[in-house]
Amino acid sequence: MRRGMRAQVTRLSAIIITHNEAANIGACLETLAFCDERIVVDCGSSDDTVAIARAAGALVEHRDWDGFGAQKNYALSLATGDWVLSVDADERASPQLAAAVRKVIVEASADGFELPRLSTFCGRAMRHSGWYPDYVLRLFRRGHARFTDDIVHERIVCTGRVERLGEPLHHDPVHRLEDAIARMDRYSTAGASMLVDSGRRVSFFSGITHGLYSFFRTYILRAGFLDGREGFLLAVANAEGSYYRYMKAWIEARRRG
Repeated sequence: MRRGMRAQVTRLSAIIITHNEAANIGACLETLAFCDERIVVDCGSSDDTVAIARAAGALVEHRDWDGFGAQKNYALSLATGDWVLSVDADERASPQLAAAVRKVIVEASADGFELPRLSTFCGRAMRHSGWYPDYVLRLFRRGHARFTDDIVHERIVCTGRVERLGEPLHHDPVHRLEDAIARMDRYSTAGASMLVDSGRRVSFFSGITHGLYSFFRTYILRAGFLDGREGFLLAVANAEGSYYRYMKAWIEARRRG
């Protein structure tokens, strides 16, 4: 290298969307200290989420809620790094994952990378039930990917080559059954709205059949029984989520006439 020339540094941005995540955001940002910038987009938390994020050194912006996809695309628009890592407040990057991420963005063998996600349910790491390895596209070259505009269950669409990392992203979404019930209610409501908006025909029996199949798929087809008692609880929670999504859609469709 010529004297006076400096090696180009590959910059990495982490983006997170939040709403009342005071219990999670501090630890999440701490595990993302290896990133060159950390961006938090909050939609009006009533707890200390914003204060904690700012105290941790993150750039915090407010945006009124408009669905998961739109919110994350706004966070993406604020990123300035060459690469972007999208995480949720209840996710954690281990030192091993951090090292793997820094390595692949320098090598740049692909434009996007899927990470295996290891999630817990009521304190147990779920290695079956369809929850692991649960590859999610979370790391991508800026300008080569964006989020779909879905209200819920948004995903990243990458225009280039996608590869996979071996180190998992740790995810702790459900600490108590109350958490599972609250998540089920929120997601089933959003999912019902998407069903109705799509024009898909939903009958009263749709909720019953989809709920039963969801339990069978989680507990039997995806070997949830190997996850012990928590596997059974998760299968029931999935069944309830599917049941209420279709029932809410059926009621909403009738209301709209």
